[in-house]
Amino acid sequence: MSITTFNPANNQKIKSYKEHSDKEVKQATQEAHEAFQQWKTTPFSYRRERMLKAAELLKERKQQYAEIMTLEMGKPISQSKAEVDKCAWVCEYYADHAERFLSESNIDTEARESFVTFNPLGVVLAVMPWNFPFWQVFRFAAPALMAGNAGLLKHAANVPGSAEAIEEVFRDAGFPEALFRNLLIPSKKVAGIIESNLVKAATLTGSGPAGSAVAGKAGSELKKTVLELGGSDPYLILYDADVEKAAKICATSRLINSGQSCIAAKRFIAVDLVHDRFLEAFTEEMKKVEMMDPMIEDSQLGPQAREDLRDELHDQVTRSTAKGAQATLGCEVPDENGAWYPASILANVTPGMPAFDEELFGPVAAVIRAADENEAIRLANQSDFGLGAAVFTEDIPRGRHIAAEHIEAGCCFVNDFVKSDPRLPFGGIKQSGYGRELSDYGIREFVNIKTVYVK
Repeated sequence: MSITTFNPANNQKIKSYKEHSDKEVKQATQEAHEAFQQWKTTPFSYRRERMLKAAELLKERKQQYAEIMTLEMGKPISQSKAEVDKCAWVCEYYADHAERFLSESNIDTEARESFVTFNPLGVVLAVMPWNFPFWQVFRFAAPALMAGNAGLLKHAANVPGSAEAIEEVFRDAGFPEALFRNLLIPSKKVAGIIESNLVKAATLTGSGPAGSAVAGKAGSELKKTVLELGGSDPYLILYDADVEKAAKICATSRLINSGQSCIAAKRFIAVDLVHDRFLEAFTEEMKKVEMMDPMIEDSQLGPQAREDLRDELHDQVTRSTAKGAQATLGCEVPDENGAWYPASILANVTPGMPAFDEELFGPVAAVIRAADENEAIRLANQSDFGLGAAVFTEDIPRGRHIAAEHIEAGCCFVNDFVKSDPRLPFGGIKQSGYGRELSDYGIREFVNIKTVYVK
């Protein structure tokens, strides 16, 4: 069997890749386990050297790797370059901080000595999506490898070139050759890998159904999982917000990665006093961004990653308008070859519509009117998802309080769009998953937090 990739900008074939056989997967798993046995004993200083080398290679090969991402899934090239830079950052961050994050923690008890130590688990399986094909792998791999684990990567079927390039980075940086392996396999074979007694944990970034399948299988095997799933991030525009500034930030967040981000703004909830002004300003900002060849440096809106995904998005738009949503910008499939969809706005969105209840994974914004601040908070939380959120207000103490105490999400930003940062924990609640990536919280997900008590 083979995997063939196509450029979503024009549907032209890129390359075909041979899938790994069951024998090859078993061998890779065994070799990763053997590499872990040696790697777990290496000092942090050595791991740090290798991880800093990985960061160096990412910077040196930025153009090469950015072009792979843009060809495979249509990301605007400037954003692909920024993604490679961010991967280098997370490598440097954990190279510099992993030893401190995992140092022994002494606890006063009646014992002669009692402390907590953090030991690596072993081989961790990562099931990763296509939308940030480098970043979502590196934000798992950098802390996992620095903690002393090994990794197996099952990447999305439309980005095998990215997967091979990531394996290349770690190999060329001097990590043990088998420590991080890319597996070119279909999703139906993931369960068999989780069953292996050599695989100790799994992490997945992707859809709810995929997360449920991986978590269910891992649960039956009593293995740890971390899931980062979808989001329908609400952005609240309160009566005292700087409407023009909010509109710019909201448009940027909605259209980043051509709208294909779990933490992109999805639902824009404006209180009645500013709703019309916000919709007008927001529309003007969204109009500025036109579809463009993603290989052009100035491109801000490329194609969707695949035509079937574009068609699913448009179906959500159509079902929403059938229930009363108003298509005030875009919302039509262009007559062009490729998976294109324009910057779009649905106004008059209410609960019960796909644009409110589901995740719109593309450049479509759902604008919602709220009577007041309390209703805005209620509508924000009226969702099965809980990944990110934002609040726009000039009253910073009030915005801080709403973000910290009232919004049901794994992260909430005030007067800015949601973004992941190696220094901050990242993850969701409800149907957006569980566990955390990044920061000190993330590196401790795949370790044995062990109590040692000396009488």
